[in-house]
Order: sequence, then C-alpha cells, then structure tokens
Amino acid sequence: MIELEIPGFGTLQLKYLVMDYNGTLAVDGKLIDGVEARLFELANHLKIHVITADTFGLVKSQMEHFPITLKIIESTEQGRQKWEYIRQLGASSTVAIGNGRNDRLMLKEARLGIVTVQNEGAAVETLQSAKIVVYHINDALDLLKNRLRLTATLRD
Repeated sequence: MIELEIPGFGTLQLKYLVMDYNGTLAVDGKLIDGVEARLFELANHLKIHVITADTFGLVKSQMEHFPITLKIIESTEQGRQKWEYIRQLGASSTVAIGNGRNDRLMLKEARLGIVTVQNEGAAVETLQSAKIVVYHINDALDLLKNRLRLTATLRD
C-alpha cells in the first residue's frame, strides 16, 4: 500500500495500480524501456493490473513474467469496461494511468488519475480527467516510487 497525506488534496491510501497497455506501457505493442524494473519494484507496494484491448496482440508475450493481473477487454465500449473494472476493484484505493480516450473514465473514477503523453499523445478528454499529466510512463511510475513528488505536484 502507498499511504500519503497531501495538504489540500487529502489522504491517498492506494492499493491498486491499473494501467492501459498500448500508448501507456508500450509503443506499437512493445514494452517501453525502463518499465520492467519499475513495475517489479512497485509490485512490493501495489497490486498491479493491466487492462487493454490488446491492439497489437502482444500484451501476453510482453507481460507474461510480470507480477500483474492482465485483463483483456472487448474492442467495443472500452471506456465503460475500464471504468467498471476500477469500480469493482475499489476506485478510492486505485491509481490509474493511461493516455487514450478510452482511459478517460477510469482516470476520472480512480482516486489518482495520471495521464501520459509519450509517442501516441493523449486525448484531450483524458487530459481533463486526470489529476496529473506527465510526459513518460517512467515519470508516472517514479511519482509512485518517490512520493514527495506527488506531494509537490498535488498540494495546495
């Protein structure tokens, strides 16, 4: 669990990390450099979930040795499916990371929503649904490892 009191924002008691795959953890279906070590480290503190429609069909081979729960969703109503997944886990104890329009509802629902921009860019609606915007997935994961960065970004 990650527990943190942020002045003017409130208390974070995060148990789950839910992430999109393509555009967030991967570019063109291939895992982004630096993600592997960070996920293994964060798995000591959070239960990690990857939820994806698996556009490139590579998620199983790319993530097979990771300590995660993998959820492959249907290709229609992806935003709703991701939103329901967050709600079932417990949105108030979830941090969600994504970039696409289909991530907007889960980022808004989660206690902490982080949007990455990276090579694919990010949908404007998703940017508006997040609490934090970062360029790169490694920056987002490092926020969770170096919690004072979260405080610096979210405090009032």
